[in-house]
Amino acid sequence: MRRNILITGASAGLGEEMARQFAAKGHNLALTARREDRLAALRDEIRGKHPGLTVTIHKLDVTDDEQVFTVFREADKAHGQLDRIIVNAGIGKGAALGTGRYDANRETAMTNFVGALTQAEAALELFRERNAGHLVFISSIGGLRGLPRSITTYAATKAGLASLAEGLRMEFLGRPIKVSTIYPGYIRSEMNDRVQNTPLIVDTVPGVRAMVAAIEAEKPKAYVPAWPWAPLSWVMRFAPLPLVKRWM
Repeated sequence: MRRNILITGASAGLGEEMARQFAAKGHNLALTARREDRLAALRDEIRGKHPGLTVTIHKLDVTDDEQVFTVFREADKAHGQLDRIIVNAGIGKGAALGTGRYDANRETAMTNFVGALTQAEAALELFRERNAGHLVFISSIGGLRGLPRSITTYAATKAGLASLAEGLRMEFLGRPIKVSTIYPGYIRSEMNDRVQNTPLIVDTVPGVRAMVAAIEAEKPKAYVPAWPWAPLSWVMRFAPLPLVKRWM
């Protein structure tokens, strides 16, 4: 069934590849990000490969509350209605707390969590009105545990995102509104392309393919790719801190 899907943070990385793969499955797209030129290039690419699809682009900074509500409403109107909204926009800036980079940690917190909260508010305004919709949060394996140094704030925001999603999932149990939390493992993207020798990392296309499959199945939770991240998620949650620290 063709769906109308909005993806935030669609100008690069996982969001960009999700757009390509959802288009290949025949879904219409509303693509949002700050970099409108990159969105336009992606739209043109998708339209060239899939001329029957409706693809709209919308410039959006998810830390601008008013803009989030405006863009979500405009995209909903442009597509007749949005069936699925993917809260994907995020950044990975950060430094060990107390080392003089509060600005980077705050920016990550505001983008990854407060921005996601705003997106959830705007999405559910639409979904509650029609008692239908699929809200997807892109968390991270890193959100399963507090992590040290430069990723402390990032991990905390992803944990907060997962908790937010779970609360909503509990609220909507047995109702037509579905809420999914996707926990990507190490998938190559623009955010981490400068990181070398990351263990267990997978390339963007197969990594996102696992994400898209889980989203299409409307799974409540998914660790992707399932191997090795489903079993390793247990290790991340329950292993003693010294073991997790050595691994990280």
